[in-house]
Amino acid sequence: MAPIRIVIADDHSLIRQGIKSIICQDRDMEVVGEAADGLELLELLQRREADMVIMDISMPGMNGIEAMGRIRELHPHLLLLILTMHSNRQYFYHSIAAGAHGYLMKDDSDTELLSAIRRVREGKTYVSPQLSSEVTDEMIAAFRDQRRVPIVQLTEREKQVLQMVIKGYTSKQMAEVLCLSPRTIDHHRASLLKKFEMKSTVDLIKYVLRNSIVVPE
Repeated sequence: MAPIRIVIADDHSLIRQGIKSIICQDRDMEVVGEAADGLELLELLQRREADMVIMDISMPGMNGIEAMGRIRELHPHLLLLILTMHSNRQYFYHSIAAGAHGYLMKDDSDTELLSAIRRVREGKTYVSPQLSSEVTDEMIAAFRDQRRVPIVQLTEREKQVLQMVIKGYTSKQMAEVLCLSPRTIDHHRASLLKKFEMKSTVDLIKYVLRNSIVVPE
């Protein structure tokens, strides 16, 4: 069997080099590219043949959740393994819904990384030992079915406003915190309703919470 070709996406160079050094220990795996954010990753995948992407969630420009949505559309054959510091189950389930085949924590062991790559390559779902006792196969299947939920592309400002909407801020409070006019805030709120195809803020909040939509800060 040919070595599995892996691309690494993380905004920290030291993290990428650490992952690469671990992978190089196994002759059945090779790193064929590196990217510092989601946009760079998408550009790299256009010109580089790969079988798997190991990626972080929190990255500048385009985060991992958004990048997975685009990869799913453009490169449906690619295997996606999340490597992150986020141990919150909400991040895990949303990653699965976005298309991830595995979820690994950055403080898991070197051997866990290699095990995760092998398991995903075999067509199985990998779950970090730190989360495995908290999730079930039934829950994973349920969230994987949510791939029908469209990935909504948001601007950085819209992400900020959405975070504050979920936390219960009023438009006036948002305007004060973000140093914007209430009219500008209302414009962003209207844009969010349109993008998510919701009629009211209450509907928007319910939709975001029900679908475990995470907006990384």
